[in-house]
Amino acid sequence: MVSTSSAKQSRTRALTPSYLTDTLPSLLPPIFEQVQHTTANHRKNIVSLHKIQHQCSTITEETPKGTKLVGERAFNNGFIEMVNRVLPVKKGTAVADRVVKFVASYVAYSTEQDAANRTEGQDEEEEEMETFSSRFVVKLLKHLLTGMEAKDKNVRFRVTLLTVSMINGLGEMDDDLYVLLRESLLNRSRDKEAAVRVQAALGLAKLQSGEDEDDLEEGQESLGEVLLDLLRYDQAAEVRRAALYNLPRNPTTLPHILARTRDTDPILRRTVYAGSLSATALPDPRVLSIAQREEIVRNGLGDREGSVRKAAAGMLGGWVDLVEGDMIEFLSRFDVVSSQVAEEALISVFVTRPEILDIVEFNDEFWTSLNPEKAFLARVFVDHCISNKDDVRLEEALPVVTALAFCIQDEYNKLVGSTNDGNEDITDRAFIVGELLKLAVNLDYADEIGRRKMFQLAREMISQANLPEPLIPKCLDILSKIANGERDLIRVVVDVVTELREGGEDLHDETDEEGPMDSQSSSTSDQSIIRRRSVISASRRMNSEDPEERMKAALIDLRCLLICISLLERANSNLQDNSVFHGLLPDLIIPAVRNKEEPALRDQGLICLGLCCMIDAKMATNSFGLFIQQLTAADDELKVKVCQVVFDLLMLHDINDLVSNTMAADKVVELVRHVLSQDSPEVQAVACEGVAKLMLAGMISDETVLQSLVLLYFSPETADNQPLRQCLTYFLPVYCYSSSENQGRMLSIFSDTFGLLAQLSEDAEDEEMPPLAQMGLMMVDWLDPHKTVERGGATIDTAIHLDLAEQIFRSLLTETSKDMRKALVSFLSKLNLPEADDSSVQSWRLKSLMALIQAIRAKRPFGDASSKNALAKFEGVLLKRYTELEEYDEDAFRGEGGENERIEELWGFIDDVEEKDIDAQSEVGSRRGRRASSTTSTRRGSVTPSVISDDDRSTILGDNSDEDADETPRKPRSTVVAKPKSRGKKMEVVEEESEEDTEVESILGEEEDDEDELAL
Repeated sequence: MVSTSSAKQSRTRALTPSYLTDTLPSLLPPIFEQVQHTTANHRKNIVSLHKIQHQCSTITEETPKGTKLVGERAFNNGFIEMVNRVLPVKKGTAVADRVVKFVASYVAYSTEQDAANRTEGQDEEEEEMETFSSRFVVKLLKHLLTGMEAKDKNVRFRVTLLTVSMINGLGEMDDDLYVLLRESLLNRSRDKEAAVRVQAALGLAKLQSGEDEDDLEEGQESLGEVLLDLLRYDQAAEVRRAALYNLPRNPTTLPHILARTRDTDPILRRTVYAGSLSATALPDPRVLSIAQREEIVRNGLGDREGSVRKAAAGMLGGWVDLVEGDMIEFLSRFDVVSSQVAEEALISVFVTRPEILDIVEFNDEFWTSLNPEKAFLARVFVDHCISNKDDVRLEEALPVVTALAFCIQDEYNKLVGSTNDGNEDITDRAFIVGELLKLAVNLDYADEIGRRKMFQLAREMISQANLPEPLIPKCLDILSKIANGERDLIRVVVDVVTELREGGEDLHDETDEEGPMDSQSSSTSDQSIIRRRSVISASRRMNSEDPEERMKAALIDLRCLLICISLLERANSNLQDNSVFHGLLPDLIIPAVRNKEEPALRDQGLICLGLCCMIDAKMATNSFGLFIQQLTAADDELKVKVCQVVFDLLMLHDINDLVSNTMAADKVVELVRHVLSQDSPEVQAVACEGVAKLMLAGMISDETVLQSLVLLYFSPETADNQPLRQCLTYFLPVYCYSSSENQGRMLSIFSDTFGLLAQLSEDAEDEEMPPLAQMGLMMVDWLDPHKTVERGGATIDTAIHLDLAEQIFRSLLTETSKDMRKALVSFLSKLNLPEADDSSVQSWRLKSLMALIQAIRAKRPFGDASSKNALAKFEGVLLKRYTELEEYDEDAFRGEGGENERIEELWGFIDDVEEKDIDAQSEVGSRRGRRASSTTSTRRGSVTPSVISDDDRSTILGDNSDEDADETPRKPRSTVVAKPKSRGKKMEVVEEESEEDTEVESILGEEEDDEDELAL
């Protein structure tokens, strides 16, 4: 009892100032020592620390000027000293993170205790009175804010982390302190360290909730705008994620959030779908426009990352839950008539929510009250069942053929009525008919009655001049399935075309009533009747002087050409086996090609002629020159189609036979390079894709074409041509890795191409172009023998990087540009050399490398340490891997030149190099003269990227002097594919002229009589 009484007296006894010096310093360190090991004791230590703080607050000192809070000062200083020990600790240290969490929890606890100690009866002035806890919090915060500008990145990170962790527990603060905190966090949001910017973004997000934009000064940026800027422009993915997590969702921020669906960081893209656009965060997707909904679905389901696609599918599942499984209501969230993603979204729902398949019902009421959403749902449902071989559901969903035929006829009649009345629902009606026609392709036509009904309906529809153009291919799909072979299909289409051109006269009434006939029943007399009537109809319309009549005839011919195009796209048999189609060539297709009054008619005629050439080699040979002519005369839109036709013909038919009537076979390379030099980005992209296919197939193996593609890939002029860049990004590595022969072609153009890229990079100035070293490293990687695909019977040239090293050394001896020499020598560390016991390693090749290395040091030494080290390191690798080089003797190797011509040529090259200190030499005016000499001396053959001489161009494309005045004028073109825009210079390339170039006859100057022969 005595001891207990004395303990109570000691607790109530006032503490003396000696407590601050004797006891307090030993109380704080143990607490911080405990809290850094585990968070389990934080609560206990917070209470203990608050008691110590309260005890210290009772120690004061009276002075003439007032009362000094010496106890508070001692505690605050001791606490801050403990915090300072944590600040230099780098990010990721667990013990420091626990201390930070403890400090933030203690600040929040102190603020809570202050609020609890206030009584409800206190007036406003008493509530605003300072307490020891509030003074402690202010002092600690000001101390931390002073460390925001520290030079040490770890200190800035810990200070910002501590400040942000404390914000929720600060309570109320005066305006000056808030402004100081706000400005400090804004400055840290522009810190060079991403970890600091992340914490600043979190802190700004916490302050944003209490900010009133009306209180901002004029021109002052709001915190929401700062977070948006971080989300849009910050280079660090973790900063963008921090901004996204804490950004409110409102009409202002939603477009910027949606833009992150194309972010480079897959985690951020997944977060957008799983977080910002989830059913929880976005209760109704209708707050987004239809365009926005389709954009996010397209980006999500088309993402390369599986986790992002899964999150996007989960978002769509949430949309289905919002409409309680009503798929018609779900499809109303999209514009199914013009949407490109509604089908993908619906299939995604079918895959992730298979129970939806059991909910969907296709009863009689469904087919009698069709709208675009219902027709779309039925068609996609059937396609999904077919792709998954779900025959049970498919049988339940599909109606019988006759019923569907009547349904299509009913909807088509509604479409005709809407067209005649000028209603606004024409597009929807046409879409419904189109979906039903797609559905009809999947029906079982074993029912002869239904088969005849569907055949008559499809034939009748394409016979109508006012049938919407998108429905023509769909009708042809049905006819091609029902018809008795391609010959029967062609006969039916020719009948329809003839009827349309005759103004609707029935040519084969019996045939229409009986349905499709057997292909053998088409007689020669029928063909002659079709031919005679078509000629009479064509001459009648050609001689008409009424402009309206001629325009009407042109529209009918255009409709007929569209039908023929749809037919030819589905025909695979040789055109010579279908003589019934021959009448359309001189009566419809050739006149359309010659037509100079209606550009649309001529364009469709050229496309139709190109499709005919696809299935007829003889016609392709006779017409190939016409398509080459159009590469110059046609407009850019038609050039794309013509370019596709030209390359498809080159792929399908034997090249020598194809060009036999047009040019020499060796001129095909010049033709290809000319097409690559087209000004139109779309034409250039199509040509690039066609050339890539030809080269991958081994049909073109010329090095100059490969060099043109490499220059196009890196040229700043193609920076905005994404289809071209994407094509070449895939083609170049695949081409090189597919065989050692292809890598050999890339090696043969390495030196000249790299020199041209260096010149192009110098001339490009501020245009978008990769660094020179990066472009060179990509070419070195394409030559990596370890990445070459192993195929049966093919050998891999494992020593190709030895040849590349020799080319690099030769370039170092002739190159005078310091930047280019520095880039070249840096490639040596990326070479994969073969093992010493490899059969491809020859002794003289290794000695050649040593001779070149010694020549570089003697005649063209490096001045910078990094280049010297790179050369020495490569030499060390050679000596270590190939021990025979340790006995290398220059004189002995020079003596071997009499036995090996390659060695003799090597020493001749080395002896011709003059001794010169490149680093001391002025580079003014030396680059252009050096380029011509080095290119000439080191080339292995004629390596011209895309240069076509004027004589060669006239040889390939013909003389344009005789062309009619109303032809599209030929545009002047530059002779270089990759030409720098900034200085207007052409790349100077030495081109070896061939005396054996064969002249071909002019194509552009062909007479009218010869054009018939081209097509027929």
